[in-house]
Amino acid sequence: MRVLLASDHAGWELKQLMATLARELGHDVVDLGTHGREPVDYPDPAHDLAIRLLAGEGERGVLVCGTGIGVSMAANRHVGVRAALCHDAFTAQAARRHNDANVLCLGGRTTGPGVAMQILELFLTTPFEGGRHARRVASIEPKGETS
Repeated sequence: MRVLLASDHAGWELKQLMATLARELGHDVVDLGTHGREPVDYPDPAHDLAIRLLAGEGERGVLVCGTGIGVSMAANRHVGVRAALCHDAFTAQAARRHNDANVLCLGGRTTGPGVAMQILELFLTTPFEGGRHARRVASIEPKGETS
């Protein structure tokens, strides 16, 4: 699977760890930046990743900022992106099984590396259950709205 990763400066360190783990799990990783600790506004990498994901440049995405909240809010502005802020194994599995999340959001200042590694592995390996959840996922997208 091709996995797109992006972060702001507060999430850079955890993003690096997530990229390494994704590669170790056998995935093709595309690091969209940031590439250091210089300040970056979190919406910029979130929008970039969302646009690229929707263009088919990857199957899943991982976004990291200080809390994961900002990048999830920005990414979810894009129709077709289902970005989930996950804090543990349960939320990572539920995001995939029930919500068919295609973008994982993490907090570099709120999620420890061990937990983040577990979350990422589950996010990349847990399938969407479909069934009754498919109808619910389909109803996430706005109807009749233009923005």
